[in-house]
Amino acid sequence: MRHRNYRLWFFGQLTSLLGTWMQSTAQGYLVFELTRSPAYLGFVAFAAGLPTWFFMLYAGVIADRLPRRRILVWSQLAMMALSVVFAALTFAGRIEAWHVVGLAFLLGIANAFDAPARQSIVLDLVGRDDLTNAVALNSLQFNTATTLGPAAGGVLYDWVGPGWCFSLNALSFVAVIAALAMMRLPAHETPPRRKSTLGELVEGLRYVAANRTILVILVLVAMVTIFGIAYVTLLPAWSVKILHGDATTNGWLQSARGAGALLCALAIASLGRTRLRGRLLLSGALALPVALLLFAAVRSLPLAMLMLVAVGATLILCFNMANTLVQTLSDDAFRGRVMGVYTLTFFGSMPLGALLAGGLAERLGEPNTVALGAAALACGALVILATYPALRRVG
Repeated sequence: MRHRNYRLWFFGQLTSLLGTWMQSTAQGYLVFELTRSPAYLGFVAFAAGLPTWFFMLYAGVIADRLPRRRILVWSQLAMMALSVVFAALTFAGRIEAWHVVGLAFLLGIANAFDAPARQSIVLDLVGRDDLTNAVALNSLQFNTATTLGPAAGGVLYDWVGPGWCFSLNALSFVAVIAALAMMRLPAHETPPRRKSTLGELVEGLRYVAANRTILVILVLVAMVTIFGIAYVTLLPAWSVKILHGDATTNGWLQSARGAGALLCALAIASLGRTRLRGRLLLSGALALPVALLLFAAVRSLPLAMLMLVAVGATLILCFNMANTLVQTLSDDAFRGRVMGVYTLTFFGSMPLGALLAGGLAERLGEPNTVALGAAALACGALVILATYPALRRVG
């Protein structure tokens, strides 16, 4: 927080994320109200993640070529405009499930260009020595929003309807755009273009493929995303079918997950420049399936929230350590492209997990789907631990 640019980023992004989580919570419950189908929840998440497969790697090249602040301003403006469309359709009473799918797809395109620049700008704001703390504070920022945003979104949804959730999200983008405008960043030095865009993209992929540690971390991130985070897609259906609740129940479940992640992010930030990142990453990947299995087994709201606190904590431990390790192990000249591969792995795996979870939930039920994913993740994490024990020593 001693870095002025990072302080602006932290509070601006926090405000924007609060609105984003209000919209996300309202969007999920709105789709379930319109369709009563857990599979359709998976379709929406799939549509939101699909653009990452087409644009994320290219966006990583762009993040190495252009000023990252400029990329972020334009992507935030695009997301703001789409939130306004969401709100307008909802207030007009014209919103339908296919509208949500289409708008989720367009938001996914904006996010595909936003994510690599957002991930790689952190080092520009604080420097390499403070990167671990900055990534931990980013997690704190994100999960503060994850804790407060869904609860507020659930209450607001019940009180005045989803349109106001979408409207407030649109307004929240002003904070992060203003923060980016006020930053004092050095002039961007455009790297010499010795290769075409495709050539630079291939060069980045070869760089990742040649670094076995980064490659193993990306495989682990993919497994955690597909099998460990897909349960989020099912929470609107879970709140109604398993816990016999409503939109407010959905908000409390989402917030419980955020509270666990928030507590873990605070703990990681207190560690400072820890050299135990590889060990912590593997610990989180092994603890997460246990927490998911316990969540799948309980049937009361207080116990479900308690289990989701544990799920949120172990998830953020995995993603925080993975993000920090990938950035610190990457050469500065490749950082945008490497983070493009990282964000492609993360956001590109989400639609696969969501589609799989939604389809299985229709056939096996939500608890069995979560339990099956937890078992698959546990097996994958144990295989990585057995085949690449050197990951434990990476710091």
